[in-house]
Amino acid sequence: THREHTPRAVGSHLCCGTWGAVWVQCLAQGHLILSFIGGQEEPTPEPRPRKYKCGLSAPCPLKHLAFRLTSGAANVIGPKICLEDKILVSSAKNNVGRGLNIALVNGVNGDVLEIKAFDMWAGDVSELLKFLRPLHEGTLIFVASFDDPATKLNDEARRIFEELGSTAAKELSFRDSWVFVGAKGIENKSPFEQRMKNSKSSNKYEGWPESLEMDGCIPLRAPLET
Repeated sequence: THREHTPRAVGSHLCCGTWGAVWVQCLAQGHLILSFIGGQEEPTPEPRPRKYKCGLSAPCPLKHLAFRLTSGAANVIGPKICLEDKILVSSAKNNVGRGLNIALVNGVNGDVLEIKAFDMWAGDVSELLKFLRPLHEGTLIFVASFDDPATKLNDEARRIFEELGSTAAKELSFRDSWVFVGAKGIENKSPFEQRMKNSKSSNKYEGWPESLEMDGCIPLRAPLET
């Protein structure tokens, strides 16, 4: 009589043995026998790309901080700030606000100093100025917008952001999307900034541009000499 072998029986028979080289042989022979009895060898799935801190596709060098900023989507989905794989700002943490969401970070050791949101539609810009004026040399600033980042911005606030490395702050307008990383004492303009202008012709959402996402590695600075 003809006896059919099942893949389960084949597998249990072939894979008896010590762990190691036998495992490779098991797989090879198992595939051959499965094909012989009518089974089909499944294609090897593509390996998932490895993700690093804050979802970066590559690790940051030593003495660098991994970050990812995401601006809010319209006035519905809040912004997100991730630093060294820690979520500093998000809707899930219940610490987002309309306007500018800002995290201040020690530029020497990466410690988080303060996190705050400033309402730039109905709030008082003096609160933002009190927050920005006393920044110490080397302090890093991470900014992600939500809904409207600009209506209450005045010339002094825009100038401070420019001094922190921004090129977009001087033109930032009603309901623009904006993400920015700067530093007190930066010598040149920051390479970490994106702005999406609010424009009826190009807006992704009705009344708002699309959300922006930016990630990268920020070098820590050496301690200041005393």
